[in-house]
Amino acid sequence: MKSRSCGFTLIELLVVIALIGVLLALLLPALQSAREAARRAQCAGNLKQIALAMHQYHSVHSVLPPGKKGCCWGTWLVYALPQIEQTALFNAWNCCGINSPGVPRGYDLDLRYFGAANVTVTSTRLYAYLCPSDSTNAPISAAINGVTYACTSQNYAANFGNTTVWQAEYQGIRFGGAPFVDIGSPLGDYDQPARATVGFCAIVDGLSHTLLLSEVVVGQGQDLRGFSWWGDAATFETYATPNSSFPDVLFSPIYCINQVPNPPCTVATTALPEMYAARSRHPGGVNVSLADGSVRFTKNSIDVRVWRAMSTVAGCEIVAEDGY
Repeated sequence: MKSRSCGFTLIELLVVIALIGVLLALLLPALQSAREAARRAQCAGNLKQIALAMHQYHSVHSVLPPGKKGCCWGTWLVYALPQIEQTALFNAWNCCGINSPGVPRGYDLDLRYFGAANVTVTSTRLYAYLCPSDSTNAPISAAINGVTYACTSQNYAANFGNTTVWQAEYQGIRFGGAPFVDIGSPLGDYDQPARATVGFCAIVDGLSHTLLLSEVVVGQGQDLRGFSWWGDAATFETYATPNSSFPDVLFSPIYCINQVPNPPCTVATTALPEMYAARSRHPGGVNVSLADGSVRFTKNSIDVRVWRAMSTVAGCEIVAEDGY
């Protein structure tokens, strides 16, 4: 009598392989979802840390830091450095000093974000300013006087209100104030007019109903979205809802790379000023921090009227807790 050898037949082996494939196909989305949940939680943690840094800054100075200083002389990222345990980098930033002979005071290129005096800071990747769900960009380079300086991008931006970067009425929408402002460039005649920084006492709509910071997406290639050492990209506005199909409006076609994976963008005109929407790589919405220091996940489907109301400091709107 012949003995039967142990093992799988070819059909049995194929069935087992097919079953394993089905199980892996079922497991992979769950695994990806769990990983994204962890990344989103880490991103929210970064926002919490930055929001607390803003509160610490306010405790020292009685106002929030400037959102930006003209186009090129620093943004809130610089002012918040000591509060996120980066005092050495803050001390490496040069906001003033002796200019080159014959160059107007404050205009020295060395003192801009790409200048020799500050490139040590702006070329440093700070993971507190990066969301792990997004892809970092290769450093954006600027060639000045034959020397190329490289600077990094980030994933968080400061609330500049309910209209545009210029913080003025737009298409009949009244600007209701914002927690962050442009304090003006050293030239005094560049960019928008200088504004005074804002303290919590000026947020009469309530700290728990006012946006402080949000996520933004890092643009790839020469796209300037997320390039927050540069003034305008350090901001977001709520004219468009989170992750809107309405394009971000950039000042130059050179820096608007309107192709995947970048979000939609277009170029500013007299009738269409610069503005940047809150954006993220998370499915369904963005992480935001409120002026009271709390962090929330805001859905893309939020009513645009509620979203704009949340960005103002003195709009006198009534926002229900379940509205966002």
